[in-house]
Amino acid sequence: MTHQPDLALDGPGHGTLSIAAILAETATRRPEAPALYFMGQAITYGALWDQTRAYAGALTARGIGPGSRVAIVIPNVPDFPRVYYAALALGAVVVPVHLLLKADEIRFVLEDADVDLAVVAAPFLGEAAPAAALAGVPLLTVLAPEGFTIDGEPVARMEAEAAQATPIERYTALHPLAAATILYTSGTTGTPKGAVGSHLAAVEQVHTWLLDTVEYRPDDVLYGGLPFFHTFGQTVVLNAGFRRGAAIILLPKFDPDEALALLVQHKATVFAGVPTNYAAMIAAAGRNPDRPPLRYGISGGAALPTALLEAFEAEFGAQVHEGYGLTETSPVASFNLVSEPIRPGTVGKSIWGVDVAVADADIDDRIELLPESELGEIVVRGHNLMKGYLGRPDATDAAVVDGWFRTGDLGTVDREGVIKIVDRKKDMIIRNGYNVYPTEVEAVLSRHPAVSLAVVFGVPHDEHGQEIHAVIVPAEGAAADPAELVEYVKAKIAAYKYPRVVHVVEALPLGPSGKILKRELQRIYSD
Repeated sequence: MTHQPDLALDGPGHGTLSIAAILAETATRRPEAPALYFMGQAITYGALWDQTRAYAGALTARGIGPGSRVAIVIPNVPDFPRVYYAALALGAVVVPVHLLLKADEIRFVLEDADVDLAVVAAPFLGEAAPAAALAGVPLLTVLAPEGFTIDGEPVARMEAEAAQATPIERYTALHPLAAATILYTSGTTGTPKGAVGSHLAAVEQVHTWLLDTVEYRPDDVLYGGLPFFHTFGQTVVLNAGFRRGAAIILLPKFDPDEALALLVQHKATVFAGVPTNYAAMIAAAGRNPDRPPLRYGISGGAALPTALLEAFEAEFGAQVHEGYGLTETSPVASFNLVSEPIRPGTVGKSIWGVDVAVADADIDDRIELLPESELGEIVVRGHNLMKGYLGRPDATDAAVVDGWFRTGDLGTVDREGVIKIVDRKKDMIIRNGYNVYPTEVEAVLSRHPAVSLAVVFGVPHDEHGQEIHAVIVPAEGAAADPAELVEYVKAKIAAYKYPRVVHVVEALPLGPSGKILKRELQRIYSD
């Protein structure tokens, strides 16, 4: 039987949603509760929402509204949530920018995302200001003193404009699937892509996290050192913490001794970090006998060695729960639930409403699921998936097949649903929890006049998870200096991307077809 189309059945409906409600409604319920601890000061939820409404008024005066795109180049200071929720409250799409990017990299993001306004913290104007100028994007600063100039030209200050603006009364409600964020990732290729996240994916991720995955309490104090420009810190700490009404300790730049002192001072109960953060905190504990009352830790971004998990628990009396996810999955796909015994060496089970399975990694045009415990490519589907890659339908179609997102990671799922990540389908490097894409680094190295061929790869490293190595074949008659090559790349790309070790060789190992055997290089330099 064929039914006639009916808007009540087939239309978009009238339901609305906004990530901004996370702050707005907690401020209504708990206005006097502390939202942030920063530089010895406590900012309450009521005060933070008032400040955010004023910032939104300033953005409105600049023409920002539904569908506008606002880039944020701000560390973990109170201005990040002010700008983040202000833009979202207007129905704008936020584009958080990695703070370690150089001017050319920032310019690419601004142009690719077609950004309407960039809000930049003063310490990052050195790279972001020329990027915005070249991209033709208007600039607003935060944290700049009155009268601040660049090359003699005054710089517009958000604080001053917010003081003169009319604060918004309430946030703009949008369709639940409306775009909320554009987060840049290279996925499993070297070309940066903007993964578009919806309000529904972000809010549902928070609710699933709080209801079934962890246990945050209104009187919890969360460590807020994970960068908010990254989906891990943004979702698991900022949005989830505010939704529960917990307090967040802000730390703009990770320093383990400062972090430990702040955790002790504010009596932190939950610590979230990448494995390198855990290693550094264990080292800091050897220099400071004081301990915070942690209930548990949360780890993601890279595999957490079991020895590190055990050492942190022994030092801090708090068990670490590890999970797995990607920018494209908002980010959490699986987790060692706080309500269950942890399974070291695994990333736990899929979270509520999300399917994690294993598919045949050699089949590209369809998803063929494999039996339990068989090794294959990890695939994910559920409410947490991105809308797609901005302006790249072909990349979206390649990544999302038959409704499943192909992660590019190899792993297994056992009979109990426990997931283990075994290897990476591609050659992406993860250093300190950040993705590094060899092709991007190779492109920079190859422009050096002393370099004929360059190959970049990761090798296991106890502190960083993986370390970045490069092997180069020098150009004819050229003398290649490894230290000089490291400095050359360091000056051109973000600090987390450049190779720390450069090897100079006469020839590279090649396969029968002439393809460079990167795995062989990894084997040689991992020994």
